[in-house]
Amino acid sequence: MRQLTAVLLGAGSRGRYIYGPYAEKFPNELKFVAVAEPDEERRTKFAGIHGIAPDRVYDSWEKAFEQGRIADIMIICTLDRMHYVPAMTAMELGYHVLLEKPMSPSLEECIRLERASHKYRRLLAVTHVLRYSPFWSGIKKCIADGELGTIGTIQLTENVGYPHMTHSYVRGNWRNSAETSPMILAKSCHDLDIISWLMDQPCTGVSSFGSLLHFREENAPAGSTARCIDGCEVERECAFSALKMYIQPPHHPWARYMTNDLSQEGILTALREGPFGRCVYRCDNNVVDHQVVNLVFENGANASFIMSGLTQSGTRRVQIMGTQGEIIGDMDKGAFTLYRYVTGEQVEIRCNVEGDGHGGGDERMVASFLRGVRGFDSNPSQGLTSATASLQSHLMAFASEHSRLNDGMAVKLADLYRTEVVLA
Repeated sequence: MRQLTAVLLGAGSRGRYIYGPYAEKFPNELKFVAVAEPDEERRTKFAGIHGIAPDRVYDSWEKAFEQGRIADIMIICTLDRMHYVPAMTAMELGYHVLLEKPMSPSLEECIRLERASHKYRRLLAVTHVLRYSPFWSGIKKCIADGELGTIGTIQLTENVGYPHMTHSYVRGNWRNSAETSPMILAKSCHDLDIISWLMDQPCTGVSSFGSLLHFREENAPAGSTARCIDGCEVERECAFSALKMYIQPPHHPWARYMTNDLSQEGILTALREGPFGRCVYRCDNNVVDHQVVNLVFENGANASFIMSGLTQSGTRRVQIMGTQGEIIGDMDKGAFTLYRYVTGEQVEIRCNVEGDGHGGGDERMVASFLRGVRGFDSNPSQGLTSATASLQSHLMAFASEHSRLNDGMAVKLADLYRTEVVLA
């Protein structure tokens, strides 16, 4: 097995906790030879772990291109609005690219990236990691085996969970759509991708409703302060207290995404000075905390998707209704039940969901991408989550947001594609 070399753009949570550890666990498969990261401590630590030469440690992603192509692949984990230019530049230089979702907050840029992957004959894989998890791949196999007959309806619910909601989408990096992406694209393009994959046919129309219901200043309780640490009178009774969330010794599961210094004083300093110590009712967030999406597909089948950040758990639950059978499943439990109408059988299928926060899909995704790169010259397949495969769900997300912002008006995907994209 040929070892592949990689450049990492962005040593944040995905770079540090998914791609870096993969190279440590499977050094015969993957070696990082360069890293670009603006945070000095993260940059230095990642470089030290992977033995990266000092002249290939960069404080910006732009500098990673100054020496031309220096590796086989590039893994791009920058913020949403910094995906397009490095991904396009990388393919032009001859890199195969693993790109964090979403491809881009711009519909036109998504389409340009997909076309560029064919123009430059490069593998551009998007990290729709759920497809690789045993839970969703097991459901897909049942459908492919004909267990359900023809699918009539899919109902999928994404329970974001209030800790994830407040950390990432109220206080954190993805709180404001003008800076990153709308919620349906930043978070739920995973779910639209799964629906698209299971249906296995074009989505033709979308309507959607949603809003920022709760995490707004007018809902701040009396006695609350701008920061949870500033003597807030209701902090102890607040479910969303930053003190409760980030001071969780000994492992501090959420604080590690907020600060590199996990000492008590380091965490308290971050709460005093950084964005994660703010009251959830007094942030500059504007993304929705709940949304529903209705979808219709080419053969008349339909799907409904619900996203809510106002939940206890962070699981996904699914019900798939077909002409010969039904599936009901809970991703967090790693189990789904297949109901066969003719025989009345109920078959419970349990999946191994250990390994990462995506039901075991992260490691399988990286392994699949590396296999695709090694075999690309002899078999130029775009893979399970190529830009071509992912473009459909991105179009569904853009249509959903367009509908939500226009009082739930029905949007035809073909019209959206034609009227909003002008390509040279």
